[in-house]
Amino acid sequence: MADRSEEEQLDVVKRWWKENGTSLIAGAALAAAGVFGWNAWQNYQQGQSEAASVRYQQLINVAMANELDEQQTASARELISELTDDYGKTLYAELALLMDARLAVQQGDIDAAKVSLEQVADNSSRRYVQSLAWLRLARIEVANGNPEAALALLDEPISEALAAQQANVRGDAYAALGQTDQARSAWQNALELAESLDQTLYGVPFKLDDLGAEEATQ
Repeated sequence: MADRSEEEQLDVVKRWWKENGTSLIAGAALAAAGVFGWNAWQNYQQGQSEAASVRYQQLINVAMANELDEQQTASARELISELTDDYGKTLYAELALLMDARLAVQQGDIDAAKVSLEQVADNSSRRYVQSLAWLRLARIEVANGNPEAALALLDEPISEALAAQQANVRGDAYAALGQTDQARSAWQNALELAESLDQTLYGVPFKLDDLGAEEATQ
């Protein structure tokens, strides 16, 4: 892995991002409490969330194309800045940073992608979103020939809902280190976890086939 050219490394990250970077749709609702003044605060928070949601949907509409032209990229960047600057405490600001990392990968700027992902990983209080950032950082480290760094990231408390993806990337890191038995075990675990969680992991059976696994069923 360390001998790959920069172009090959970038292709790996782009391919993984395309397979695993589906847009997130999440929502949150606060229960009403019989405390004086809470309703006004709740209404304000709801207004902030709704406004951020509209901006985020606009960002999705602009940025989900595989290749963006200059005008689309500028529009996406403007929306990301608005979300992070004006709605920084909302979920949508964090999702915007994940999208910012995706755009950076598309443009071949891995360093910029890492900066955005690290912001989410370091600052998010939402474990699932934080876990997404850790996983994508780990994938980048594997592609850049730093599997040890990837394994360290994968030791973070990643959400159980992403356990299959965690095991998958861990297998990639072990494979990059030439640790075949550990890679096989991680990928087999990834398939088992995906089945238990009713998820689909693309490509893992082929990785096992490449290792000469006796059985590689999805």
